[in-house]
Amino acid sequence: MKSELIENRIIIWNIEDSRKLFCQGYYGKPIGIPKPKPDEINAPLILDLIEGYYLLEMKKITVYKTKKQVTKQKMLEICRKQYHDFDEKYLVYKNFRDKGYIINPGIKFGCDFAVYQKGPGIDHAPYLVQVYKRSDSITTTGIVLAGRLATTVKKQFIFAVTNGKDKVNYLSLEWWKA
Repeated sequence: MKSELIENRIIIWNIEDSRKLFCQGYYGKPIGIPKPKPDEINAPLILDLIEGYYLLEMKKITVYKTKKQVTKQKMLEICRKQYHDFDEKYLVYKNFRDKGYIINPGIKFGCDFAVYQKGPGIDHAPYLVQVYKRSDSITTTGIVLAGRLATTVKKQFIFAVTNGKDKVNYLSLEWWKA
């Protein structure tokens, strides 16, 4: 599928390709459709850079910028410039996607990712994920804030701690009343 890189987004202009890609794993957001259902996709699809890079790596899309094909290496450079700690966030994104989860940006929850078991519109994201490097410190206040946030929105908070180039350790918080 052909896509176009515009600033920090990737757009699938072909409507059939948009529908197909969305149906294959809830990739992207159709322009102008706030809560899309697969059979309602009749608009171009906007991908963020992490999912675009993943789809490029999986050979599901090709990316063009001003009619010139963007290589995987060039796309990686662009992603690293746009995202703080891209390599770590991508490792976590890929890890969840490869296990069959649907993963979306978690900005509206104040974290890196919202993770779905089935997909947006089918179920609510049961998990919120924040990515850390092994060398990062996590304060007790940060843990309490994460727990409060997750409890407020009825989700489980997961600390994803990258360990090297290909390993992720997960620490999950679940609050309960005594």
